[in-house]
Amino acid sequence: MAHPKSRVSKQRKRKRRTHFKSAAPTVATCKTTGEAHLFHRAYWHEGSMYYKGQVVIAGVEEEDTDSE
Repeated sequence: MAHPKSRVSKQRKRKRRTHFKSAAPTVATCKTTGEAHLFHRAYWHEGSMYYKGQVVIAGVEEEDTDSE
């Protein structure tokens, strides 16, 4: 099993790890709805699911049931 020859100090370890940064996700704006979303991802807008500016899953329109 691998064994370190000498202890790596906290400072040395942290200097090495400063380059491991998470990148901010790239956000796109849909030309159809104007909604901000992640690239290459489907997104919900007003009850419908969109992908590349087209409706993938249409939202269900609610009917008024107060006519009792």
